[in-house]
Amino acid sequence: MNSQPNNPLHGVKLQQIVEDLVNYYGWEQLSYHVDINCFKNEPTVKSSLKFLRRHQWARDEVEALWLDVFAE
Repeated sequence: MNSQPNNPLHGVKLQQIVEDLVNYYGWEQLSYHVDINCFKNEPTVKSSLKFLRRHQWARDEVEALWLDVFAE
């Protein structure tokens, strides 16, 4: 049924990725692993999503971290 069997991020929303990482690391440790200001200065999921949707390089780093932590 999976239309993209080689894409481990298929069907995973960016919001879920950010929430999973925040629950796993917390904002402070997450900002250590992915050095972007939206994780350091008054972080919220909403502000982080806004930034990550505008900056593909940052989104790529966050997705790579999520894959390292949560992918099977």
